[in-house]
Amino acid sequence: MWRRPSLWDKIHSLLSPVKRIFHFRASSSQLGPLEERLLEALWRCGTATVRELVETGCDDLAYTTVMTTLDRLFKKNLLSRQAEGRAFRYTPRFTRQELHREAAGEAFRQLLAASPAGSLPLSYLVEIISERDAQLLDDLGRLVEAKRRALRDGDSRNSDSRDPVSRHHTPKGKDKDIA
Repeated sequence: MWRRPSLWDKIHSLLSPVKRIFHFRASSSQLGPLEERLLEALWRCGTATVRELVETGCDDLAYTTVMTTLDRLFKKNLLSRQAEGRAFRYTPRFTRQELHREAAGEAFRQLLAASPAGSLPLSYLVEIISERDAQLLDDLGRLVEAKRRALRDGDSRNSDSRDPVSRHHTPKGKDKDIA
């Protein structure tokens, strides 16, 4: 007997491809344990050569292992390097906080891009936040309100800037208030 799909059926059908997309994309961009360890070491000391890392805390690793791993981090654009004699001096391009912020932002961008209905991922976000900590939900509300105020303030300074929450753009370019 045929039945009309419920909301949960729709959510499940949308969630399955999202999980596949996240698993595939996340696995290709995640750092391995050795990459994380060396990045942490560089955050602690600020800048180092392979030899300096091996001599100060990574003495259980082969020189070539550290060199190859740092080169991978450089190719992932997480480190900068400067020639120093026959070696390179490596420096993190991002702070720990900047890297975590970018990773979280990328995850949200992927989630929003993977769903045909933009409001569905947002409802997941609200649900996950409320499960973890109700205070986070209040914090999210304050952040949303602060962003709305900033957009409105920007709208008053620049007539081409629009507040996406309170304006609707018609195809002919005429705006209608929908609030």
